Amino acid sequence: MRVANVGGRLAVAAGDRWVDVATASAGRFSPDPQAVYDRWDEFVAWAGEGLGAEAFPATGGLGTPVPAPRQIVAIGLNYREHAIESNMAIPEHPVVFTKFQSSLAGPDAVVELPSDGVDWEVELVVVIGREAHKVPAEKGWDFVAGLTVGQDLSWRAVQGRGPAPQFAIGKSYPGFSPIGPVVVTPDELADKDDLAISCALDGEVLQDGRTSDLIFGVAELVGRLSESLTLYPGDVIFTGTPKGVGMGRTPKRFLVPGTLTSSIEGIGDLSVTLVNGF
Repeated sequence: MRVANVGGRLAVAAGDRWVDVATASAGRFSPDPQAVYDRWDEFVAWAGEGLGAEAFPATGGLGTPVPAPRQIVAIGLNYREHAIESNMAIPEHPVVFTKFQSSLAGPDAVVELPSDGVDWEVELVVVIGREAHKVPAEKGWDFVAGLTVGQDLSWRAVQGRGPAPQFAIGKSYPGFSPIGPVVVTPDELADKDDLAISCALDGEVLQDGRTSDLIFGVAELVGRLSESLTLYPGDVIFTGTPKGVGMGRTPKRFLVPGTLTSSIEGIGDLSVTLVNGF
């Protein structure tokens, strides 16, 4: 199943069209794209019954598919080669930080670059579908509603400001957390643990990897995080980025205005337009 925010309303794919969920369900489900995650199991059961032949078309552009998560959790250094290019030790435990909700954006967003030192980080993003606390790692996937594409844009100078790192602030400027274009349920993917992941600026490939290279995979992350956190339906987890970021290059390289496209196999392409804001 593929779920989206179409014109500000919850929609589900039916073949090559989008169906407006509130209309198709006769009001059983809210048009709010965020609200569905609190009733995820009920929604999946309803959608599995078939949407019928009536159109109930959803119209409008695609928006942020998870617009108001209670928590945005992010994982650093979660690909071995990215840890190496960052001159950091391979972590024995997930490196956890947060991003703020005001940084969320959707497909086709215009993102202002606040400096000439903003880096790119394409990421697989997990959307939680059931409340999770003290979940065994082997059960982690059972608490996942779906997956989407994300970018963890990072102003490196702010991120590294002392006396201690400022990850959350450096990665939470407006538009620094675009996600989309849709949320895809794991059953849609041939191998949910091994997906091609990449990003490109105006067609030039900047990163190219596979999610099978994650140090802590999706199921383990849900288990590890839920040891201390309660993960709520609709929360999102940025799972980390593969090698190829600008900070790890010699010389260092950062983003310039253009179209930044992030892609994950089986989910789709997330494009944002970068413009100078300084």
